Parts: sequence; C-alpha cells; structure tokens
Amino acid sequence: MKIQQIERLIDAGTFSQSADWHKIEGQIFQAIRSIEWPPGSGSFTLFNEPGKKRGQGSGVTPIKKACMQKLQSFGWQLETRVDIATVRRPGPMDATYQVKDRLFCVEWETGNISSSHRSVNKMALGIMKKTLIGGTLILPTREMYQYLTDRIGNFRELSPYFPLWKSLHVEEGLLLVIAIEHDAVSDKVPRIPKGTDGRALQ
Repeated sequence: MKIQQIERLIDAGTFSQSADWHKIEGQIFQAIRSIEWPPGSGSFTLFNEPGKKRGQGSGVTPIKKACMQKLQSFGWQLETRVDIATVRRPGPMDATYQVKDRLFCVEWETGNISSSHRSVNKMALGIMKKTLIGGTLILPTREMYQYLTDRIGNFRELSPYFPLWKSLHVEEGLLLVIAIEHDAVSDKVPRIPKGTDGRALQ
C-alpha cells in the first residue's frame, strides 16, 4: 500500500515539530505501508475489476482492519469513545494514541463521502475543544476507489471542502488527510472479500 498524497488542513502551534508527532507519523506510515495483498506478496495489488456492481470489486473493511491491527501492535487503542462536547455523542474513533492529556486519532474511511465529512468535522471539533491534539483521515484516491465495492469517500471528492477546514482558528493541533493507493492491479490476484479478518492482509 502506498501513500499518494498528504493534505494538512490544520497545523497550529508546535505539535507538528514535536517528538510525539514524529513518532505518531512514523507509526501511521508504517501501518499503511505494511498492508499487503495477496498476503506475503510484499505489495498491495487489487483485482482488476471495477467495483460498482453487486459482487464486483474488492472489500474495504478488511483493509482498514489490517491497518488498525498494526497500530494496535504499537500501543494504540481501538474503537475509543471520545467526548468532544457535542449534543449527541459521536461514534468511537477508529484508533487513538495518548499524547499527554490529549489524544491523537486516526479514522479510516469505509463509508460514503458524508461519512468522510463527519470524520473530519468530528476531529476538527475535538481539536478546537482541546480534547484532541490531532487527527488523520485515511481514504482512497479516486484511482483506487474505482476498484472497491462500496461507494466510499475518496480524496478527490473531499478536496473541494479543504479550504473550509483550513480557515478554522485553532491554537494548537494538527489535522491531516492521507490519500492511499494500491501498488498495482492484476487479473491474477483474488479480489479482497468483504468480512475478511484484517490479519489476512498482513
């Protein structure tokens, strides 16, 4: 799995120059790049079939699980409930890492573009409320998106809204969007099924 693009929506204060962030960044990058398909291949190759019809394309949840399990091995907590002072308590963060009295979180997109907006809004609000020191949304490029079964959010579709989040006033915090992409496509690899345990991708 490769990292294709990184967009910084919020970079305020000194956190992005800290040792804590350099450690977190390294672990996130390692978790993404460690994802393989087929298992043991040393790369991430998707089955060469667009995924817009029933029974076509590759599943998305197993890819997320593989990344989350790698982060967990580094000491991250999964499915963490975080109070970001909203009227209705949002769903859990996919993964969180403790940084002093605040958390850094990672969200991996498996839903549609509305889900992507909710994830970024949730993290931005958490930073503004000083519950989170930072957060990262990981989602596919448009090129990768076409091979996946569900109509999940993708980097190109979210990018027109980046100026909105960049305009937020924040004293301290870091908010990123990371676009991921497959290394190759091939007719000689199996498609990634839905519901496969993430360990199968490592």
